[in-house]
Amino acid sequence: MAISIEDVEHVAKLARIYLTEEEKEMFRKQLSDVLEHARVISEVDTSTVEPTSHAIPLSNVTREDEVRESLTVEEATKNAPWSDGGAFTVPKII
Repeated sequence: MAISIEDVEHVAKLARIYLTEEEKEMFRKQLSDVLEHARVISEVDTSTVEPTSHAIPLSNVTREDEVRESLTVEEATKNAPWSDGGAFTVPKII
């Protein structure tokens, strides 16, 4: 499917970008190529392919929820640029 210069101008207007005449022609060609590739891909027979959300089967993708020892206040705040009384402090924004 060929894209017209008017289509490119319309998309550029929606995106609020200015295109030179050379850019319009370049994008017209590129968009036409993309649509041609999509047309070719749509011709592939996928009637025997089962729908899937992943390319490979996944199982047990989450870890078990286990109780573990937490960081101490000192460990949690030791790399912070600023801390006060076990809390992170940040510059005041007015």
